[in-house]
Amino acid sequence: MEEEVGGGGGERSSIVIGLIENRAKEVGVAAFDMRSASLHLSQYIETSSSYQNTKTLLHFYDPIVIIVPPNKLAADGMVGVSELVDKSYSASKKVIMARGCFDDTKGSVLVKSLAAKEPSALGLDTYYKQYYLCLAAVAATIKWIEAEKGVIVTNHSLLVTFNGSFDHMNIDATSVQNLEIIEPLHSNLWGSSNKKRSLFHMLKTTRTIGGTRLLRANLLQPLKDIETINARLDCLDELMSNEELFFGLTQVLRRFPKETDRVLCHFCFKPKKVTNEVLRVGDAKRSQVLISSIILLKTALEALPLLSKVLKDAKSFLLGNIYKSICENEKYASIRKRMPIKIELTAIHSLANTYREDFQLPNLKIPFNNRQGFYLSIPQKDIKGRLPSKFIQVVNRDCYLVSTCVSVYFIFIFFLTLSYKEKSQVVKHGNNVHCSTLELASLNVRNKSAAAECYTRTEICLEALMDGVRKDVSVLTLLAEVLCLLDMIVNSFAHTISTKPVDQYTRPKFTENGPLAIDAGRHPILESLHTDFIPNNVFLSEASNMVIVMGPNMSGKSTYLQQVCLVVILAQIGCYVPARFSSLRVADRIFTRMGTGDNLESNSSTFMTEMKETAFIMQNVSSRSLIVMDELGRATSSSDGLAIAWSCCEHLLSLKAYTIFATHMENLSELATVYPNVKILHFDVDVKNNRLDFKFHLNDGPKYIPHYGLLLAGVAGLPCSVIESAKSITSKITEKDVRRMEVNCKQYQSVQLAYHVAQRLICLKYSSQDEGSIREALQNLKESYIDGRL
Repeated sequence: MEEEVGGGGGERSSIVIGLIENRAKEVGVAAFDMRSASLHLSQYIETSSSYQNTKTLLHFYDPIVIIVPPNKLAADGMVGVSELVDKSYSASKKVIMARGCFDDTKGSVLVKSLAAKEPSALGLDTYYKQYYLCLAAVAATIKWIEAEKGVIVTNHSLLVTFNGSFDHMNIDATSVQNLEIIEPLHSNLWGSSNKKRSLFHMLKTTRTIGGTRLLRANLLQPLKDIETINARLDCLDELMSNEELFFGLTQVLRRFPKETDRVLCHFCFKPKKVTNEVLRVGDAKRSQVLISSIILLKTALEALPLLSKVLKDAKSFLLGNIYKSICENEKYASIRKRMPIKIELTAIHSLANTYREDFQLPNLKIPFNNRQGFYLSIPQKDIKGRLPSKFIQVVNRDCYLVSTCVSVYFIFIFFLTLSYKEKSQVVKHGNNVHCSTLELASLNVRNKSAAAECYTRTEICLEALMDGVRKDVSVLTLLAEVLCLLDMIVNSFAHTISTKPVDQYTRPKFTENGPLAIDAGRHPILESLHTDFIPNNVFLSEASNMVIVMGPNMSGKSTYLQQVCLVVILAQIGCYVPARFSSLRVADRIFTRMGTGDNLESNSSTFMTEMKETAFIMQNVSSRSLIVMDELGRATSSSDGLAIAWSCCEHLLSLKAYTIFATHMENLSELATVYPNVKILHFDVDVKNNRLDFKFHLNDGPKYIPHYGLLLAGVAGLPCSVIESAKSITSKITEKDVRRMEVNCKQYQSVQLAYHVAQRLICLKYSSQDEGSIREALQNLKESYIDGRL
């Protein structure tokens, strides 16, 4: 909280987590984000002996500190949260606090007094006793923050969310990695010139750190509430159809400081005590941070009239609600009037804004430190060619010790000008260029004189001013939240869509219990790398809730599984998707079981990893989950592998969950002859001159590529006699399989027919066609059923 405002805070985590469990496998979590002054509470029953749910939450929050009690209360077979932190999160700072610090009664009092919204709005009022673990974690977390940082959290200043991880889609940490949501897999295999990226990197065109963090949070925990999703999609519809609104919002958002959410956080904390000790000149940094926070807040508030002008005629519910809650709220004008800042710092920030506009350097910052005062920091990527001669090297430490009397001041400027002519233009510092200008040097000298007096006299005055602002801190929290949301929707979602050809990204539709239907879907990451990317469809419904995708290695199965999941995630964060059309049922969880590397040395551990991941899926899957499984069972014997894959499919078929199962085990396609809710698809592959020609196009039904494994074996150099013998053996096995499938098809033909009818009826139920067309479709369906043509 005493970091330099405008400094390089970047995207580093600022979250402190309190973690506690009981013997009933319940875990309570309190995650406090010191950057945005928000508190997120969760309590759940841990269903995995390896703490998979807890790992997922910790991966989501990426904490800098994890607070745990000293004693181990793990149930039998559980590793315990304390050991979990030791083994898996050594990069985080583990803090052990006395058991008495985890006081649920005190935690409930803290939530009531600190939450910006009424506890009843959080759903906590009647559940304090039930969710005592997360409230106990709150008490320990707040106690550590106030003791460690020497601050007091302001009443009614925190944005509190309850049970956040389960109000949103849950994606476990393994699936986050498999789907390349945040980081690409095997990034070390890609050269620096390759544009292989994750979904997060693809969408990361946000301008503020808060917007970037909100984007990451949404990708890791997409929305489940259809009303909220549609509100975002309605907003995108308006932005895409109204260029003036889109570009107007883009421009006005640049007027707000990039650090707005972190600046507003300063008003949510106050020092425990202000004494003469903190009024020394040596403590100037703290005062400087306070002054800069006030100035940046004033800058943000002064940009609100511009935002109001742009949003005044907005039609969508989301933008209209922002206009009413922010632009028409008189408290913001009242706060702005309390801050008549007229010191030289205002001139310094104004000068920086001028440089940003005149020289088109939108990412120019003005950091401050005691040695250099204010200076300019410009990312090298923003510098096209050589900086104008106006920008000069940062002056050294001695220059700031010049007397502030007028005569010495002008002498200083004179010699300073001469010295700059002999020095290099700028100084490179990592990925940034540090420099100054004569105007900034002049203002720095005047500021030094003013600040010296300011630092020794106005600490208490500054705190008094901030105390006045803190009275309305809840509206500042709301402002920060709104700006982050606008940044994500406008600068990420809308920007991404606008850079694609017309209709390449379309609005997804949502139904309560309808099918998962994607027409001509594309992989959002890979399509940017391959201009000839082949789109594919997917259809899953209650009558056909499992698709088995077949095809040899490298035919596109894994890409297809990943593609479906990423499209669903994009849709549930409220963004358009790369498809011609999509209709989705909201998924509560996404599970993935992806193939691992073929390494003979790790076969044993590979199989155990497969089984643990599969067990986690089977124990946690619900009827509204989306499961994608790739090559399950290949890390053990062929008979055991087929048996495990078959039995897992049968278990999933008994649920209403939507499952896509990719395999090259041809015997698994026999499931479709027994279970009518199984559909078989295959990736098209031709054999030419004993070589496989991959088409990457998905077609209906099974297709057996004769002896494709033997083709590869021949290319690898196996003797012809061995290959011919293998062909003879596999032909006999195939004959038996074909005869068995024919018997199954005859036995279950009537059930298959009924399921095909049910699937067509489900499609018509959610169809948007007119009544006449639906009647005609029903008549055709009836005739086809009677004639046995389905």
